[in-house]
Amino acid sequence: MKIFTIYHNPRCSKSREALEILQNHSIQPVVVEYLKTPLNLEALKQLQAHFELKDFVRHNEPIFKELNLSLDNESQVLEAMLKEPILMQRPIVTYDAMAVIARPPENVLMLIHKAR
Repeated sequence: MKIFTIYHNPRCSKSREALEILQNHSIQPVVVEYLKTPLNLEALKQLQAHFELKDFVRHNEPIFKELNLSLDNESQVLEAMLKEPILMQRPIVTYDAMAVIARPPENVLMLIHKAR
């Protein structure tokens, strides 16, 4: 069975909106609150494989600059994300072998349409 998963930050309005869109389409996704339960390195790599690093990482977060991270060093950025999960873009929604960054939240509709 194919399931939807949302990597969710409940404090983020875009994340809440994406979750609401899924629920309004009768989809109850697996909700991963990645700030409470950070992903391990393998899970981060699998998720990141769907995106360019510059899109996957919130490089405007102050911690990105504080840690002197560079988008030119993918392994360093992913290692930093293990300790600082706030660096992961949000929300990310996956279904089957597909993933979207739901910014804007309506991006999740693409996955919903492919699932039907």
